[in-house]
Amino acid sequence: MPHPFDELNLEEVKGSHSVKWSLFPEDVLPLWVADMDYPVAEPILEAIRERLSRRIGYPQGAGDPELLEAIIEKQERLGLKGLQPENLWLTSSVVPGICASILALSSPGDEVITQVPVYHPFLIALKEFNRVTRVNPMQPGETRWEIDFEQLESLVTPGTRMLMLCNPQNPTGRVFTRAELEKLAEFALRHRLWVMVDELWSDLIYEGQHVPFASLSEEVAQRTVTLTGPCKAFNTAGLGGGVAISHNKEILARMQKVSLGIGGHPNVLSMAAWLGALRHGQPWLEQTLAYLKANRDFLTRFLAERLPEVRYTPPEATYLAWLDFRALGLEDPHAFALEQARVGLNDGAIFGEGFKGYLRLNFATSRPLLQEALERLASALKMSMVDS
Repeated sequence: MPHPFDELNLEEVKGSHSVKWSLFPEDVLPLWVADMDYPVAEPILEAIRERLSRRIGYPQGAGDPELLEAIIEKQERLGLKGLQPENLWLTSSVVPGICASILALSSPGDEVITQVPVYHPFLIALKEFNRVTRVNPMQPGETRWEIDFEQLESLVTPGTRMLMLCNPQNPTGRVFTRAELEKLAEFALRHRLWVMVDELWSDLIYEGQHVPFASLSEEVAQRTVTLTGPCKAFNTAGLGGGVAISHNKEILARMQKVSLGIGGHPNVLSMAAWLGALRHGQPWLEQTLAYLKANRDFLTRFLAERLPEVRYTPPEATYLAWLDFRALGLEDPHAFALEQARVGLNDGAIFGEGFKGYLRLNFATSRPLLQEALERLASALKMSMVDS
């Protein structure tokens, strides 16, 4: 029996005016920006409809109390204990939280360390705010990407102020182990670094277990701000919604100060949707995660059988595949995929220097569409080998 996601109505998807389906020409299959092609869970839609039935006035400045409590309860289940509503600051999404943390915890000219490849707004914000980006390139292993701790130590100078971490990691899909995170925590404490950790993907894990960085110790929690939100797990990117979490209320106060007048107030529909997701969205999420895992496994088999030259390690989390096309000898794999295969992917170069030749593929679509995109890539590559 086919899964409902196998039979997506592409006319409805295309008619949503999303950037994913409007950036490229009509004949291009877009598997790039990180949102899903699936319908939003009915409990979320019902929560939005119910909220629209009531008066929409200015929200409470800190956000709806019910949502704050639901976020705290979820973080407690993940292992982040002892939070109160004042330890949360609702943001319009995670990216403003990234920017606010950089502005609040470092100054122009300060050095900030991050692993690469990494979610490109990390790198954009550091450049635009005149911070010195110190990169710690992850190393491809046989089964997963690894942190190079020896190189990490070499990056620290008297001007280093901050460590930025993405876990689960975008784009490699790593779920860092407790041992790895403890090693990073020891490093950060020893060098007295502030830590911003983006944990937006923590609901979308296939292997491993999410360990909140700030849960490692009270000392770590006092130097950490955690960013998360509902949009990846529940496919609500267009509604926005995010939260900055810290046991150190001074960190949140600094972030709010640098965002004064530009952060806006919490959105009532976004909060209603998020609360609906936390209270009633788990069955949908579990079904969606199972479908995503099957898509990941299908992709893994296809690459092994049809495109073995593409180096790839299956992600432990996210719905993103980090593909290494360098062995194929293409001058520009991103342009090749777009122009010859008519498949729109993310160019690896935006995720950090040294990653030209990589492509990021979003497999959160229907199985038939994913297969068609992969068939297009395989056929185009076969034709290019014949022509050469």
